Amino acid sequence: MNWTGKTVGYALSGSHCTFEEVMPQIQRFVDAGARVIPIVSQTLMTTDTRFGTSAHWQQQLKEITGEEIVSTIVQAEPLGPSKLLDVLLIAPCTGNTTSKLANAMTDSAVLMAAKAQMRNQRPVVLAISTNDGLGLNAANIAKLLVAKNIYFVPFGQDNPAQKPNSLVARMDLVMEACEAALEGRQLQPLLIERFRD
Repeated sequence: MNWTGKTVGYALSGSHCTFEEVMPQIQRFVDAGARVIPIVSQTLMTTDTRFGTSAHWQQQLKEITGEEIVSTIVQAEPLGPSKLLDVLLIAPCTGNTTSKLANAMTDSAVLMAAKAQMRNQRPVVLAISTNDGLGLNAANIAKLLVAKNIYFVPFGQDNPAQKPNSLVARMDLVMEACEAALEGRQLQPLLIERFRD
């Protein structure tokens, strides 16, 4: 697919352990010619973890995309009327974000961007990363699997022995999943075996 002239909203919610894995994927979109708008949850903007500081991740996003970070509901709301985004990708998409999206709650920039994109009937692609994907959040994932204009990056259990409810997307497939979504189809197979650490 030719990404030149396309605008990707790349949203990150608070699965800090996957940030290192998704940064090269953001670079892939940029290298392919897309404009990438970084959209982040409040967690990324304010929380330092053993996986890196908030300042570190913010700097990486700005350096890779050359864009200002959208981090508030007020900043994300115009994405609807402007119809700026061709596709919105939430990667990583936490269980918390999955739950709120499935139940029409809008309390962050990431969720406002999703609401704006769905208003425009344009694709939203989710790369889930949740410890309860096969627990309480299974019902929310199921709701989103049948929702119009919502697609998933293929996912599977990342550690069935020690975390049997945990599901994580193959982050290296985010671009392919977005390409499929822009064509109105779900990248298959959806359920995959993840490589274990």
